[in-house]
Amino acid sequence: MAVLLACFTILFIQLNRVQVFGAEALAENNANTRTIQRNFDRDRGQISTIDGVVVAESLDTPGEVFNHQRNYPHGSLYAHSVGFLSFNFGADGVERSYNASLTGTTPTQELTDLTNILTGTDQVGNVVLSIDHRMQERARAELGDRRGSVVALDPASGAIRAFWSNPSFDPNPLALNDGSVANEAWTGLNETDGNPLRPSMYRDRYFPGSTFKVITAASGLDNGLITAEEPVFEESAGYVAPLTDRPLTNFGGATCGGNLTQLMIVSCNTGFGELAAELLGPTRLSETAVQFGFNDSPPFDLPDPAESVFPTDYGSLINNDVPAGVFENTPLLAQAGIGQFDVQASPLEMALVAAAVANGGQLPTPHVVDRIENSVSLETIDEVKPGSWQRAMSGDTAQTLAELMVLAVDQGTGSAAAVPGVVVGGKTGTAQLGTDPPQSHAWFIAFAGRPGEAADLAVAVLVEANENAGNQTGGGVAAPIARAVIEQYYQSFGE
Repeated sequence: MAVLLACFTILFIQLNRVQVFGAEALAENNANTRTIQRNFDRDRGQISTIDGVVVAESLDTPGEVFNHQRNYPHGSLYAHSVGFLSFNFGADGVERSYNASLTGTTPTQELTDLTNILTGTDQVGNVVLSIDHRMQERARAELGDRRGSVVALDPASGAIRAFWSNPSFDPNPLALNDGSVANEAWTGLNETDGNPLRPSMYRDRYFPGSTFKVITAASGLDNGLITAEEPVFEESAGYVAPLTDRPLTNFGGATCGGNLTQLMIVSCNTGFGELAAELLGPTRLSETAVQFGFNDSPPFDLPDPAESVFPTDYGSLINNDVPAGVFENTPLLAQAGIGQFDVQASPLEMALVAAAVANGGQLPTPHVVDRIENSVSLETIDEVKPGSWQRAMSGDTAQTLAELMVLAVDQGTGSAAAVPGVVVGGKTGTAQLGTDPPQSHAWFIAFAGRPGEAADLAVAVLVEANENAGNQTGGGVAAPIARAVIEQYYQSFGE
């Protein structure tokens, strides 16, 4: 009897674990075909952009296996944000994250629509994105056939206005009720070079290159080790960190130096390498990187955002020959300070870095959905409230960096991002991959606003390395794309 009682107790605990505490995870698991079949057999709301363009809808399919089938009118343009709904392969993107809202099964919707039990009417939820259709089309057009990503968001609210990565894919074949056609499409996409199914702008990581210098500068300013004027770093074509005889060079073999203002304007590797290795040290720089969201995943409303990485282990302290101390891997810290070594970031993360500068030091919580509407009354059921993820730096530091980034566009490496009548601050990045022949990722991060007003937009552009493009630079390749996206913002949202 005691053994049987123990068995029943274990069974009772397991049933509660599976049916109560594990219910949500089971319901969202793509392998759960019961959930997918139920979703296919019911109506589902539309997904549209902030400017009213329908990007996902359900079509009636009488006489087929399922009563409905998802349709994506703009094909690949929203595949990495809206995602897809497939009986064979589950769901991704907004279709996955907002499944309950789209099917009208959130507690709020079910309580609101109790009258539907009497009328037999299904009032599902329509999802309205924060993305602007015109900006999305512009981002795609400007990136063209190059592999890369464009992220544009409101620096205060975190609302995403453009969210594009290339290559992308057409989700329509995956959503077909004909499983054999869907399987064929899935196989073809998985065999296509560049992994088009993967939303690179928030699930992939890359060397951020010199865009990371914004964080290195923030660390120096926040820790009181530097100002915009002091200290003055010696002009050099190659900085040699302690414990190595291999110099850290500037792009193109240039010679540069000066105070922080001058370092930012020309994006000087030698000065920033020295700042990281000899003044900041591993603890301070690592702590600042974490404050900016590195070594963590952003609280995003799309599934599985990548965790950007800043390495924290630089070995034991060897001596105190420099103010920060000399550690076993201090030469690698110099490289990390300019966004190389093992530093990796997603384009979304770097857009948030630019947003923090424009937002007084506060990282916003990014989101692609603006609100949920009742499909019949079109009344707002729920809306995404602007929120803050965490504080990256002090307000004074953010103000100083904003001024320096504006100078980098007005006088320095980011001049190709300048927009007449708009205050643009930016930082270029050329992340060299160490390949032969040389290849590099071209980066540009920026913020933009009307003179005398808070910034309206933060942008990150990545053009991935291409063996045919050689050492492409952020200022020459990525900055013009950012300029075009900024121009489109003011065309879309008015002066």
